[in-house]
Amino acid sequence: MGPATRTLPKRVIRYTKGVALGFASAVLFASSVHAQREWRVFPSFEGASAEAPLPADWNVPAELVIGRLMYPDSGFGRGADWRQGYTSWTDDYPRGDRTLIAMIRRFTRTNVRGVEQPINLEDAGDVYYWPFMIVGLASAWQLTDEMAATLREYLLRGGFMFCDSFFGTRNWVVFEESLKRVFPDRPIVELTGDELVFHNVFDLPEMINTQIPNANSVMRGGYGFMGQDGATPHWRGVFDDEGRLMVLIAHNNDVADAWQWADDPRYPSDKANLALRFGVNVVMYALTH
Repeated sequence: MGPATRTLPKRVIRYTKGVALGFASAVLFASSVHAQREWRVFPSFEGASAEAPLPADWNVPAELVIGRLMYPDSGFGRGADWRQGYTSWTDDYPRGDRTLIAMIRRFTRTNVRGVEQPINLEDAGDVYYWPFMIVGLASAWQLTDEMAATLREYLLRGGFMFCDSFFGTRNWVVFEESLKRVFPDRPIVELTGDELVFHNVFDLPEMINTQIPNANSVMRGGYGFMGQDGATPHWRGVFDDEGRLMVLIAHNNDVADAWQWADDPRYPSDKANLALRFGVNVVMYALTH
């Protein structure tokens, strides 16, 4: 059975510079006995194309930190230890994450840290310090039962997860298997254009019918998607009992590729601009819901 369709009325929200701190405190509730992990950076399997300069204020604390989920994969890293990077979770990392950070700083008043935070669900309690996180190349994740339980608790407490960068039915099946370990009884919903995440900062009515292309494909003269059945974009999600979007899924899309390659003239500028605005929307939705 395919994802359900859900219609949610538009709502007006207001956010301030301090909202992220309050949200993070809520996620942290009952987890303060655990230590927060230090910042660290890992090598990306994409090599130099995904590298990014270290900003001067990398170690300055902030109200919001962009998280990046680390996870074991299905062998994508050719035997590499996922805990040390160079595997599928490093897709578009760290350049894509830091471009998103720059856009949040430019278009909102949110105090966001200059560098992302890799998050390992095996680190006891650490995930609860980071209210927003990206899952790159999401079709490759292979969550253990313990990881799935931790992730479920994180999301139900108020955390948010953006799953991105995968194409085709086969990859969807692999992705869905791990997500069903997290929420075996919650439906994956096909989003409509009325969802607030498409309208809360930037009004993006075209997003629901737009594909954000894969850079490798489009730069080589392709159509921007991978596989034979990856041409139709799908924007899907999982909601909590109060109607809050907890998991946003960009299937047949590569949003973080647009962030990573935004300054490259070979990448379509209109898609890069759309993806950057959408990224701001996603983060602001996560911090206010």
